[in-house]
Amino acid sequence: MIYTENNRLIIANGNSQVWIEPWGENSLRVRMTAEPKMDEHDWALCEPVKWCVPSFREETVDTTDPWYKGEEFAHYHQTGVNHYITNGKITAKVDYEGRISFYNQRGELLTEEYNRDRNRINRYCVPLRVVARELKCRQGGTDYELTARFEAFDDEKIFGMGQYQEKHLNKKGAVLELAHRNSQASVPFMISSRGYGFLWNNPAIGTATFGTNKTEWYAKSTQKLDYFITAGDTPAEIEKNYTAAVGRAPRMPEYGLGYWQCKLRYRTQDEILAVAREHKKRGLPMDAIVVDFFHWTRQGDFKFEPRDWPDPDAMVKELKSLGIETVVSVWPTIDEKSENFGEMADKGYLVSADRGNGLHMTWMGNTVFYDATHPGAQKFVWEKCKENYYTKGIRTFWLDEAEPEYGPYDFDNYRYYAGTALQCTNIYPLMYAKGFYDGLKAEGEQDVLSLVRCAWAGSQKYGVLTWSGDIHSSFRAMREQLQAGLNMCVAGIPWWTSDIGGFLGGDISDERFRELLVRWFQWGAFCPVFRMHGERSPWYERETEFIDGVRQLTSGQDNEVWSFGEDNYEILKKYLFIRERMRPYIRAAMDECSASGLPAMRPLFFDFSEDKTAWETEDEYMFGSDILVAPVMEEGATERSVYLPEGAVWTDAYTKTTYKGGQRVTVPAPIDVIPVFLKNGAELEIY
Repeated sequence: MIYTENNRLIIANGNSQVWIEPWGENSLRVRMTAEPKMDEHDWALCEPVKWCVPSFREETVDTTDPWYKGEEFAHYHQTGVNHYITNGKITAKVDYEGRISFYNQRGELLTEEYNRDRNRINRYCVPLRVVARELKCRQGGTDYELTARFEAFDDEKIFGMGQYQEKHLNKKGAVLELAHRNSQASVPFMISSRGYGFLWNNPAIGTATFGTNKTEWYAKSTQKLDYFITAGDTPAEIEKNYTAAVGRAPRMPEYGLGYWQCKLRYRTQDEILAVAREHKKRGLPMDAIVVDFFHWTRQGDFKFEPRDWPDPDAMVKELKSLGIETVVSVWPTIDEKSENFGEMADKGYLVSADRGNGLHMTWMGNTVFYDATHPGAQKFVWEKCKENYYTKGIRTFWLDEAEPEYGPYDFDNYRYYAGTALQCTNIYPLMYAKGFYDGLKAEGEQDVLSLVRCAWAGSQKYGVLTWSGDIHSSFRAMREQLQAGLNMCVAGIPWWTSDIGGFLGGDISDERFRELLVRWFQWGAFCPVFRMHGERSPWYERETEFIDGVRQLTSGQDNEVWSFGEDNYEILKKYLFIRERMRPYIRAAMDECSASGLPAMRPLFFDFSEDKTAWETEDEYMFGSDILVAPVMEEGATERSVYLPEGAVWTDAYTKTTYKGGQRVTVPAPIDVIPVFLKNGAELEIY
């Protein structure tokens, strides 16, 4: 049974219902339940969207099997009714057998459900009994196993989906785990080269498969099917529609545009002040410096250890006088010996385990994650951070371990206030950031930014700056971060960065690592946020140290711009000032992002959607509307092949040579140069 009601098209079959309705401009939301009542969670789709009244129409069609055509079989002739719902540039067709397909305003097919089940009449005529929408009740429970299937298209390219550590920008052919891990962030929104965007609006553990035979979305445990699909003439329009539905990044704070200094780790107040003073003494720009983890008395106390950090108020004040923002690391781990553990456990503020001893991590203490989906737990943690950090002048927090990083990732064992981990764990980093965003806003802060190691769809509206986690110090890892960052931006998370030089490994005395560091630093100057970090092996040799019975973490080698040799220092210094000169340009790009959702860092096809080669180019990107960046990501390279998109004239910012678009050129790339091209005579001083 198919009918219209309350601005939506409904497919009903007993308790099973499918709702198709407008959800903002040029967009539809599709939900399905096998229960008498639709689950009310909106998950990522909780922003108010423009109210759109769709148009509905019906079409009577001949459904007679071809075997029975002809006058002698007239008594076999049958008809059926196709139903259509149109919202702007997108139309959903529900055929007489309930199969859904989507079209743009020109009547071109965007995508359609995959169905290999023989109903009354099926054009595929195969009795495989594989259906497009499948909610299977999990035995003994009140939840369902969900699979949604769509047809595959040979010409389709797929981008977005968040951050995965592999080499391909185009995710066609990939099988992606819908789960967060250290360096993996599942943000299940994709843009297709066929002209649509698709959000899997479900924070459950599952997989997305973009195969050559079908596209398949799977959730291991859930209450409903829920997805958002939007159409647009360009990727930028699709991104605008999507971010209107899930939220956009706020205005980036001014310090977010400059240079961030960080290492694993500044162990004392004196160390961090010495670095900041030296930086400014040399006349170098720095906007933020980070107090990393284990500066605290104990995990879960959320306060400075007083021996090594005797006067944080004075430290923050001095850094502020130097024009430097203090960023402080917060972990969601609560040590069983923390002064807050008992109260949080009693109030149900900790993530619980269905089996085992309940500990989630045993690194540097026996710890449990706090439940960021619990409103009371959010408020409790913020109040502690407000008391011990905010009142000292600290406004920016590094929300680490945001996946959260279970050890092991036994998602079937954990339970939140919002539900089981299987059903909703991917919402954790968003709720973690929300707690701090709400707290800072309540204190009157205008421009909020939190550095977070993970994100989900909609995290951007809480001022999330995501970085790509604990990745290796190698050219291979660097190349992987480029596609990870671009796909994260496509997925709607526009404030993104990586650890310059990589996190794991990296001997500062090794010339090969120094080359990597220089190339990564150059690239970092053209990323949304410019941030140095890394553990820098080998670590300092120190005996195991304890303060009041709490083990102290040591730190790696130096990680300042003057730490990698005098010749490299001159190169790094040059890029510090290149970034400063670009500051007005970056500000404009970030403001555009806040207004329209268009990320500052984006694949070439966002700006050149009519250029087929732009859709195939994975090692370059646009940084704002006027700068094309082609990072050098190969060891020993001294030149770089660059594709220049059709429809513009390009000027090499280093050589000043001008090229017509639509061709590939080879340009010089000595160790102190990252190839950068300016579009149509843009007046920007790079070199």
